[in-house]
Amino acid sequence: MNRKAHWDQIYQTKNLHEFSWYQAVPLTSLNYIRQLGLPLDSKIIDIGGGDSLLVDHLLDLGYQNITVLDISESAIERAQKRLGERATKVTWITADASDFQTDEIYDLWHDRAAFHFLTEEPEINAYVETARSHIRPGGFLIMGTFSETGPTKCSGVDIRQYSAWSLTQRFQPDFEKLECQQVNHTTPSGRNQNFTFCRFRRIETA
Repeated sequence: MNRKAHWDQIYQTKNLHEFSWYQAVPLTSLNYIRQLGLPLDSKIIDIGGGDSLLVDHLLDLGYQNITVLDISESAIERAQKRLGERATKVTWITADASDFQTDEIYDLWHDRAAFHFLTEEPEINAYVETARSHIRPGGFLIMGTFSETGPTKCSGVDIRQYSAWSLTQRFQPDFEKLECQQVNHTTPSGRNQNFTFCRFRRIETA
């Protein structure tokens, strides 16, 4: 499957409110971010952000250094159109989360429902290495994936489920688990999806 073409086609044929992952207010992510107490000039990247409304809320909170990455150029164009002039305050990257390149070092790496689409060991390992290399020591990783009782597919694509334990294992030994929780998300169609949400700190090495 051509992953980019698949997601471009989805974003070209569905409205925002039709997506199963739609959240008017991404409360779990926002609560985790607020608890970190990050300065407003912190470098934040939202992996697989698409046309999620998280960036809108971060801008409303006053964050000044936000990057949104998504494999779908169509998704990014939709988000930019929605934000209007505010889109110029955001850095936009069209890339696959498993192999994108950057020179930036981030204070916070956020990923809700992108990582679980990586099902092959090489791409999973590449993603983990990219996160390790581009989150500053002492920086933070917020990760949300389908749980072991959640869906096994999304938008016709197989995903990999994670428990708090298995997600923590993926990011050790470079990340320390701060907390994990199970979160129920109700889709616009009324179905329930169970997520594993974890917050990690990038370990500072001597």
